[in-house]
Amino acid sequence: MDKRMLINAVETEECRIAILENNVLEELYIERSSRGQIAGNIYKGRVVNIEPSIEAAFVDIGLKKNGFLHVSDVLPHRGNGSSSSETDSHAKHHRESHKIRDILRQGQEVLVQVTKESIGAKGPSLTSYISLPGRYLVLMPDVPRLGVSKKITDEEERQRLKTILEGLSPPQNIGFIIRTAGALQTKKEIHKDFHYLLRLWKNIEKRAKDVSAPAAIYQESDLVIRAIRDIFSADIREIIVDSEPVYERTRDFLRIIMPKYEKILTLYNENKPLFHKYDIEKEIEGINCKKIPLPRGGSIIIEQTEALVAIDVNSGKFKEESDPEETAFKTNLKAAKEITRQIRLRDIGGVIVIDFIDMREESHIHAIEKVLTDALKRDKARTKMLKMSKFGTIELTRQRIRSSLRDVLFEECKLCRGTGYSKTVESLCLNAMRDIKFAIHLPQIAKIEILANPEVTNYLQNQKRRQMIEIEESYNKKINIFSTTNHEYGKIEIRFFNNKDEPVVV
Repeated sequence: MDKRMLINAVETEECRIAILENNVLEELYIERSSRGQIAGNIYKGRVVNIEPSIEAAFVDIGLKKNGFLHVSDVLPHRGNGSSSSETDSHAKHHRESHKIRDILRQGQEVLVQVTKESIGAKGPSLTSYISLPGRYLVLMPDVPRLGVSKKITDEEERQRLKTILEGLSPPQNIGFIIRTAGALQTKKEIHKDFHYLLRLWKNIEKRAKDVSAPAAIYQESDLVIRAIRDIFSADIREIIVDSEPVYERTRDFLRIIMPKYEKILTLYNENKPLFHKYDIEKEIEGINCKKIPLPRGGSIIIEQTEALVAIDVNSGKFKEESDPEETAFKTNLKAAKEITRQIRLRDIGGVIVIDFIDMREESHIHAIEKVLTDALKRDKARTKMLKMSKFGTIELTRQRIRSSLRDVLFEECKLCRGTGYSKTVESLCLNAMRDIKFAIHLPQIAKIEILANPEVTNYLQNQKRRQMIEIEESYNKKINIFSTTNHEYGKIEIRFFNNKDEPVVV
């Protein structure tokens, strides 16, 4: 498989990372300096409010919005002062049985980590279960257990890694998990990562003692370093960077963490922009398109709301098979692969409902479920999927850590206010006529002025001309219509004046 990582960092305001497989865009990450990434950051916060009705606390961490800390995310000893050597079963019992008021109080200082960015009006989600990711390990203070990623399925390899981890003799109050990238790594590499994370945690502990809340204690690395640490895999044969300073920083990081991969790093210096060369810009431009065509006919429609995403599969003109069942099955197969790709590219989170074309054969239904399940395994975000319902729909949830790419790249249309629809000229003019009739009988009004764009004024002066004349004659008042080319389409401005040409507020 021809797999590349492209890092576009020429513009200082924005960094973009694309993962290509056989020149097909499979993953896309965009980070802008103006939006300030905070997921993964650690803060010393102060509890400002406790809400027993939702078993949660709101914590001031020094940002515009207070963080949301649910009782299930409060580490036992950090909340009530008990010993840090509690077992996992004790901690689980704590989360199930304790109330938020039993473990936190207003004004209390807590060490927390951001698990989800602020989305819309919601503040960031917090946890006091701190986790520090390295290249091969994750350090978990006060959760004393050792484990291996579930994605490493080979039992012999799992046992080898666990033996290495136990041989490192970690402190009693600190747990470690070997990440997927740790598979097949030597004891030396894991040992190096182990000591790096321990030093990092000691520095965090020291800073947390020295500062007063609210304060930032630890800031996550930038997108490039996180991508090399978390996304990079051994099957990537080339890393291409188009910015020399970023290239040098990436090279230095690789030398320290993964020296054997330094040779695959390349500095791109051609005149043609990097993402244009690999046709990625076209994909990014279409990241908000509702309709995505499928190969050889058919399409999928994506409708995204704040809490739920609906995806519809259409066969369109795809009629490759004479049997409708086979046509539906083949269209659904293509759609299932493209849907999982679009979910990753757009970074869609929350509840997702997919409406497939109806199929009757159980074997076809199971095949679609398997394609989706296999495709979701490669997703870095946690996902859960249900089996296909009798209505031909599949529901799944995907971990939401930050706003989707749609929210990063686009803003709500000021004309339609995000609905995708705007009023017809006829509707706008009818509303204007109603407003005029509502105010025309007032004795203090002598003249009315209407300001609108040419399309609206043409309709008023033609289709509504007779009604305008009737109103003027009936009430002996003047109506003037003014056309302004730069006037917003969906807005009609109506002004009322008295005999002295003074504005009248209605």
